[in-house]
Amino acid sequence: MASRLYHQVKQEVEPYCLPQFPTIDRSLCYSDSSQGSHFSVKNSSELYCTLESSSANGSYTVYNSSSTVSFSPNGSPMSQQESQSYPSDLHHSPDNTYGSPISGSCITDDVSDLRHKLRELETVMLGPDSDIIDSTTSPDMGSWNLVMDAISRGDLKQVLVSCAKAVSDNDLMMSQWLMDELRRMVSVSGEPIQRLGAYMLEGLVARLASSGSSIYKALRCKEPASADLLSYMHILYEVCPYFKFGYMSANGAIAEAMKDEDRVHIIDFQIGQGSQWITLIQAFAARPGGPPHICITGIDDSTSAYARGGGLNIVGKRLSKLAEHFKVPFEFHAAAMSGCEVQQEHLRVRPGEALAVNFAFMLHHMPDESVSTENHRDRLLRLVKSLSPKVVTLVEQESNTNTAPFFPRFLETLNYYTAMFESIDVTLPRDRKERINVEQHCLARDVVNIIACEGPERVERHELMGKWRSRFRMAGFCPYPLSSLVNATIKTLLENYCDKYRLEERDGALFLGWMNRDLVASCAWK
Repeated sequence: MASRLYHQVKQEVEPYCLPQFPTIDRSLCYSDSSQGSHFSVKNSSELYCTLESSSANGSYTVYNSSSTVSFSPNGSPMSQQESQSYPSDLHHSPDNTYGSPISGSCITDDVSDLRHKLRELETVMLGPDSDIIDSTTSPDMGSWNLVMDAISRGDLKQVLVSCAKAVSDNDLMMSQWLMDELRRMVSVSGEPIQRLGAYMLEGLVARLASSGSSIYKALRCKEPASADLLSYMHILYEVCPYFKFGYMSANGAIAEAMKDEDRVHIIDFQIGQGSQWITLIQAFAARPGGPPHICITGIDDSTSAYARGGGLNIVGKRLSKLAEHFKVPFEFHAAAMSGCEVQQEHLRVRPGEALAVNFAFMLHHMPDESVSTENHRDRLLRLVKSLSPKVVTLVEQESNTNTAPFFPRFLETLNYYTAMFESIDVTLPRDRKERINVEQHCLARDVVNIIACEGPERVERHELMGKWRSRFRMAGFCPYPLSSLVNATIKTLLENYCDKYRLEERDGALFLGWMNRDLVASCAWK
């Protein structure tokens, strides 16, 4: 009865309080214009929303249109705040000190006034002597009040969580109303939670429209010129220590394992620009007794080829030139393919070589047993183990988004990327176009994929170190001990960054975090 009455009252109030949304058609198309790139969902009536990173102020605007619903890839980053109502992973206890005054609600400036109107409607419908439904007797009304309070306070994080919960519950009316409210609260040039909110909102809209996969593919294909994308990736590499930490910890383990070897073969399962190996080649060149002969097999797919502006031959030429300069015997093998396609014959392992295998920010892209019976995630580990490597290095984001259902996955993503965007915020000013581009082109598409996609189309599938440890052990690996020298070197590296970064060693792995949230983990196996 309480629930039924609430819905009756809600139906009376909604025409006056909630925006009306058309049904979204699921045919997605892409269009370019001189003013930016947009993804359009054909529609018969209204709502044209876009994240304009190309604008001067980076505001997130809403337009009326007679023909399209349009989503732009332009967005912004996030901040680490933990929801009090929906706690995230128990392994993390992020700091809750980042408050953000956000713009207010379009519904009413006085929540008590709306409650009074609801009460009047109840009285008219049921009479003055009836039991008035309040938040103590109706779970639905309690949730309604919670949302209204969050909007009136400008609590963007709580509104995001409430919207995700509505999407999870398939409550279309509530979802669309909250999305409309969120469009007034997010900003690509605002505080970290506002910037992250813009991307997460885009993911929620895409999920509701069942267009997440199309948007993600468009984001990965319709990128800026390769030189610009490479520049954005380099900026992220410089302003945050995450990649440097991962590469340095992996290189330290490889250098330690290969210190007495004359022939070294490194298989890199996602070589990208090949930047990781520059410092290792230099370190081998300075080794007492002379450098070893180094062979690097680089594996990568067409996505990185776009950022490079060409194939793996570019990486091979760059590293060969560097090795020649430092008088290091060197050869490079290219394997232009996805990790899912790799077989033993592609790796060219030869007798007499000491083998090192590097999985840096790569394995989470491999589908596991929850996605495919082929289970490439564990297949690759078994394949590598069969090659008897001296050392295998793993670097991954410390996040739990692989098999988690949508709503807890949304909370984990909000928690994780909030910390990451907070860390960017202390280095790059909010009004700098470079920051917007870095966040849009290096981070936004991952956020959209995690939130909007399911099944094989969801390729951003991170796992916590404990799960990776189980996978390696099942494949027959044993932990490779961490080097105290490498740990000390990384601590020195962090002195060049904000003092809110922290380094912790536990259970045979190194963790780099922002305040009290782990973000990247590194370990080695044999």
